[in-house]
Amino acid sequence: MENLYIVVGLGNPGKRYENTRHNVGFDAIDLLSNKYNIKVTKLKHKALWGEGTINGERVILAKPQTFMNLSGESVREIIEWYKVPMSNIILVYDDVDLAIDKIRIRSKGSSGTHNGMKSVLYHIQSEEFPRVRIGIGRPPEGWDLADFVLSKFGDDRKIINESIQKSVEAVETIIMSGVETAMNKYNK
Repeated sequence: MENLYIVVGLGNPGKRYENTRHNVGFDAIDLLSNKYNIKVTKLKHKALWGEGTINGERVILAKPQTFMNLSGESVREIIEWYKVPMSNIILVYDDVDLAIDKIRIRSKGSSGTHNGMKSVLYHIQSEEFPRVRIGIGRPPEGWDLADFVLSKFGDDRKIINESIQKSVEAVETIIMSGVETAMNKYNK
């Protein structure tokens, strides 16, 4: 049977959250969607999703519509429906512990401080799937973390766009050559 990859970008639904630091996972899905002409417009499994191919591999792109802290509900439904191996689930999301010009790929691991990932790990009861973390930097002195991650990008939008582009290339590398190759290429 051909492989099916499920690429899930984490974020918050709605206009209010567009262009915020917490939505870079959605931005990565949008970039993949445009690049491969995969329309992410169907609503199922509490997510906007679309199906297509990336370099000959069957792919589902998904943006959970549950709000970040409940993302695991959507991811669990998708995994249960498609019954793909954990190694074929790729999550893309923001990380405050990485500088804004960095991305980090891992084959598995904990949620760290990320509430969306805490929800995913709780609901799917596994840490054994690849993830691409996009650095959004630390909040400035005196900022509340929640306010920071929900804040919009300013002058740093150009830098984050480059990181989102790199995250898309990392997803493509995971699909084509495996997570180890992607880690060796992008975790510099």
